[in-house]
Amino acid sequence: MAYGNYINGRWVKSAGGRTFRSLNPANSKSLGVFQKSNGKDVNRAVTAAKRAYEKWRLVPAPERGGMLLEISARLKKNKRRLGSLVTQEMGKQLSEGLGDVQEAIDVFEYMAGEGRRLFGHTTPSELRNKFACTIRMPLGPVGLITPWNFPIAIPAWKIAPALICGNTIVFKPATDTPRCAVELAKLMDGILPKGVLNLVTGNGREVGAPIVRHPGLRALSFTGSRAVGEFVIANAGVKKVGLELGGKNPIIIMDDADLDLAVDGVIWGAFGTTGQRCTAASRVIVHKNVHDAFVKKLCRRIPKLSIGVGHKCDIGPLVNEAAVEKVDDYVKIGRKERAKLVCGGSRIKGNFYELTVFTNVKPSMRIAQEEIFGPVLSVLKAKGLDDAIAIANDSDYGLSTAIYTQDVNNAFVAIRDLDAGLTYVNSSTIGSEVHLPFGGTKKTGNGTREAGILGIEEFSETKTVYIDYSGILQKAQGIK
Repeated sequence: MAYGNYINGRWVKSAGGRTFRSLNPANSKSLGVFQKSNGKDVNRAVTAAKRAYEKWRLVPAPERGGMLLEISARLKKNKRRLGSLVTQEMGKQLSEGLGDVQEAIDVFEYMAGEGRRLFGHTTPSELRNKFACTIRMPLGPVGLITPWNFPIAIPAWKIAPALICGNTIVFKPATDTPRCAVELAKLMDGILPKGVLNLVTGNGREVGAPIVRHPGLRALSFTGSRAVGEFVIANAGVKKVGLELGGKNPIIIMDDADLDLAVDGVIWGAFGTTGQRCTAASRVIVHKNVHDAFVKKLCRRIPKLSIGVGHKCDIGPLVNEAAVEKVDDYVKIGRKERAKLVCGGSRIKGNFYELTVFTNVKPSMRIAQEEIFGPVLSVLKAKGLDDAIAIANDSDYGLSTAIYTQDVNNAFVAIRDLDAGLTYVNSSTIGSEVHLPFGGTKKTGNGTREAGILGIEEFSETKTVYIDYSGILQKAQGIK
């Protein structure tokens, strides 16, 4: 079946007439034909978004919130169908696919409530008979570029706050998961006015780059690789830019930790979604006193995990052949760096890969520094808490961190000293909730936080308002 772009409330073919297919990563079956769009299609979408903005920005925020609640209800009604589609198109295990949709349900519901808030603040003026406050204002038409690993949730994280703040949208999904984006847009069709949401499918060079550079867009939100993030910063021009660019996330396991609980957390963090999360636990830093015991427990558990088709297994496929090759290259790098391969390390038929664990990993090794985005775990040894935190912070990234300990002092030192946007205690590095901010430090991004109240910050701007009711000209700063 062929699917169109969604521009100005209509499903249309691309200007160039070219198409591409989306394939199921588990079996390479086609999930549909999609528009391979270009800059002309982006221009059409931006034009529609600019035209719709003039009316949409004037819709009362509580009324916009009602529309978001309706979208949330539609998502809830279609949760099973969409969760199954996430499994088919992206490859994650079915319960994770359903969780992907649940995040979207939750974020639309949460942001709908912000339509009754969108708080500014009031403050005293330094002058008599003068009132001062701030109010929230929309940005205008915004561009959203999303990855394939959360093909319903991450678009929802961006679309919902953008809409509640009064912006209109040009949305480009990843080329590996366009069907999920199309189905999400279909659910919003008939709820949102024409032109408020526009969807353009295609690749980064022909669609993503024109969105980044487009002068008609007032803001851009991008989630993806650091290399593309650097391109965005260099080419976006004068617009508000939000970036979330991945991680190399550590779990610290202290000598007083509950090792069985820690193993559960490491398996979920390292191998959930086949390691294809920006918050995946790709490094485990274990106190020297429990290092060997932890590795032994971990390697006993891994063979019990089933790898296969997403709805019948614990671990699904990688998203495509390129991802498999990347993972395999890093396994070869780990061996060359003389890390010790203790589990996995081999390709399986198709886009599947064995769950892989390296020990004897040094902090300077590439497998301990670079984002692999697959089921490869590096285990490092630490002398104590200070050493473990130093190893954890020895990374260009700073997204998510975790520590397993029964000592509250250790926990609070880690919370204070780990250089990251997220820290979990006695839990894995994944599991963010939509009402709390999400984002990282260092080269994980540019300081943007999505979700929660800071999602409103990302998609709005502050206007300061002064109202002088003195009836005379008053000059601030004591000027006479």
